[in-house]
Amino acid sequence: MNVQVITRDGEAEYAVLPWADYQALLAAAGARAAQPPATVATVAAPAASWRELREARGLSLESVAREVGISPSYLGMIESGEREASEAIEHGLRRALGAAKSESAS
Repeated sequence: MNVQVITRDGEAEYAVLPWADYQALLAAAGARAAQPPATVATVAAPAASWRELREARGLSLESVAREVGISPSYLGMIESGEREASEAIEHGLRRALGAAKSESAS
């Protein structure tokens, strides 16, 4: 199972897993399969937009990284385009930056 854990202040806050794995967990628990929410959307934000959003809000790289639960160096690599943010990290970035999905897309 491919699970990503997002932490805040050193404590696990969210567990993110692929939809198929989630469905398998529901089936194993004897629960009915879930339907995806109608508001699900995939957003591919260019790396530079994360930096622009962060700087426009006057936030430091360190504070945003801490809020998302990743290291400042990893956030720097995402902002520079060296690494691609997973959907879970993008979700955390949108939350930390107060950005709507459409605002973080190009």
